Amino acid sequence: MLCRSTPVLVFSRLFISVSVAQCLLMGSLSGQDCNLMEGDPAPEFEALTGNGEIWRSRDHIGRRVIVVYFYPADLTGACTLQACGYRDRMTDFEEADVEVVGVSGDSVENHHLFSELQSLNFPLLADEEGKLAKAFGVPVRNGATITRMVNGVERSLTRGVTASRWTFIVGKNGRILRKDTAVEAANDCEKVLETVRRLTADSE
Repeated sequence: MLCRSTPVLVFSRLFISVSVAQCLLMGSLSGQDCNLMEGDPAPEFEALTGNGEIWRSRDHIGRRVIVVYFYPADLTGACTLQACGYRDRMTDFEEADVEVVGVSGDSVENHHLFSELQSLNFPLLADEEGKLAKAFGVPVRNGATITRMVNGVERSLTRGVTASRWTFIVGKNGRILRKDTAVEAANDCEKVLETVRRLTADSE
């Protein structure tokens, strides 16, 4: 399916909660970021999706393998390629018992627009303050406002922070199976799917 445009609705702003205790156990003090390693427990968190619903990690971890991928911004070239890649391979991820969530510093409204325009079939979590990124140790920098034409109308999209492009695979036991800090947007989904299949085969 090619990337396309459709109308958009507007929802409320971000809500996010992160388990502080895990960061403290891993040596994150006085505002320093966590440095999660493979084998460490993933932080417990919750945030609003583009549909304005709360996505809670505790409701998902343990049931399926969870891919949490951080990306810089909605409606930008590389980030759109990455999102569309996951969208187009979602059947393969479901067959591999994998759930995918994307995270950026964009607002709920931005996520809703992005999801509608690209017909995304997985949730995007709003992390405007960068709390979720910091809980995973993902570097963030200042946010920005970009302008995009949507169905012939100019839209200004503001994001709170800009996260680096990192991808995490969280196992059913709640621990980090893989941490990728050198993600290539266009082939991230293929690399993740291959990794999950290999890890699953190794554990059988």
